[in-house]
Order: sequence, then structure tokens, then C-alpha cells
Amino acid sequence: MMSEETKTIMLCCAAGMSTSMLVKRMQEAASQQKITAKIFACPAAEVDEKLSQENVNCILLGPQVRYMLSNIKEKVGNKPIKVDVINMQAYGMMNGAKVLQQGLELIG
Repeated sequence: MMSEETKTIMLCCAAGMSTSMLVKRMQEAASQQKITAKIFACPAAEVDEKLSQENVNCILLGPQVRYMLSNIKEKVGNKPIKVDVINMQAYGMMNGAKVLQQGLELIG
């Protein structure tokens, strides 16, 4: 079996707190599905810093910071990083598998 490269998914929210539980659930889902993924959360204020440190494939925004979507897309610029808002229902239910799927579909 060919080993796939690690997918890096960054969740972004107001303070990085509400998404930390979701990160844990996404990691569990990835592990169950045997998907190699690096998933982490960061507060919106640290996006620039994280983009310079990490090889991010996609950024998922918590619904509470959906207003920052165009701002984050601007920060990403012409890098091949997909940006989207986490599905509100999946976020509310803390459905790690569904949010993981959303990220992987974005990455393609």
C-alpha cells in the first residue's frame, strides 16, 4: 500500500478553545479511518504565525468567525491552501468525522 502524505488541517476560531475538542474528535476519526492527518486549532489572531510555521493544506473556520473568511483568504494569498467555514451542524454536534471529511474534500 502506498503511503499518503500527511494532510494538515488548521481549525481557526475566536480563541482556539471551542475547536480544541473538535480537533480531538477529528483526530480520533482520522485514526479510525487510517488517515494520516495533522489537525490543530489556533486563535484567529495567530493565523499569520501558523501559516509561516506549518505546511497547512486547508483552514477551516469555526462558524463564530465566519465573518473572517475573506480576511483569511487574503492572508493565504496565492498559496495552495483551501479556506472554508466549518459546517454549522457538524460543528454544533462536534462531529469530528464530518468536519474531517469536509477538510479532506477541500484538499482534494
